[in-house]
Amino acid sequence: MKDLWVPLSGAKAQQNYIDVLANNVANINTTAHKRDQVSFEEELNYLNNPEQDDLIPTKEWTPEQFYQTRNMESGFVHTRGTYTDFSQGQLTPTGNPLDFALEGEGFFEVLTPRGIRYTRDGHFSFNSEGEVVNARGDRLLAQSNANAAEGEDLSKRFIKLSGRKISVNNQGEISSERGPIAKMALVDFLDKNALKKEGGSYYVSSHPENKTSSLAVVHQSHLEQSNVNGVLEMSELIKAHRHFDSIYKVLKTYDQIEGKSVSEIAKF
Repeated sequence: MKDLWVPLSGAKAQQNYIDVLANNVANINTTAHKRDQVSFEEELNYLNNPEQDDLIPTKEWTPEQFYQTRNMESGFVHTRGTYTDFSQGQLTPTGNPLDFALEGEGFFEVLTPRGIRYTRDGHFSFNSEGEVVNARGDRLLAQSNANAAEGEDLSKRFIKLSGRKISVNNQGEISSERGPIAKMALVDFLDKNALKKEGGSYYVSSHPENKTSSLAVVHQSHLEQSNVNGVLEMSELIKAHRHFDSIYKVLKTYDQIEGKSVSEIAKF
């Protein structure tokens, strides 16, 4: 039954939506998590073939012509894609001098075993060498030298504090009682939709030309919370489950009709 593909496409789209909403809910308490959203697209065969004749009769119709549908029963829906909502999360004080929150658009640069990654999770500490690292042990990077070559030694950008008491201003400049130490690398992107989530609050960019400097304000001893609204997200999740259940009932009805048709035909 070709009509089965219409509700089936709706069920698949709703399942994708449920998966995204469930992931958002699961990350309500994840530092600086940015919620994802789904974009749906409806495919209407009639709109893709506007040259077809109008259904308004201009002559006497045969009985078969009354069942013309312009193939509209073959319309379907699918998820056009998933995108990230980069809106600001609430800033919460922590009392930890190595916690940093960004207010505004921007990311910290962190060196991972897979290369440079970008994050808004500003929860850092010291490693055994006195370098500023995150919970994964990946090092926070200082601002690159303007004259640095393309293949610069990234180890020169490690921020080493050796347990000193530090202060960080709104521009990300780190100082101790002995004077300035480094300025953390804060970057932004001309097109954030080109960023891809990699897990662990990391983002990766495959377009270096998309990167630019950030004007985000750094708040020391603060962390940015997730921008997921738990109440709204749970409400959407419940609604999506209900839509999925409704579509499932339609699919079940189609299946029952088909089974009944087969059994009736077998009697002849």
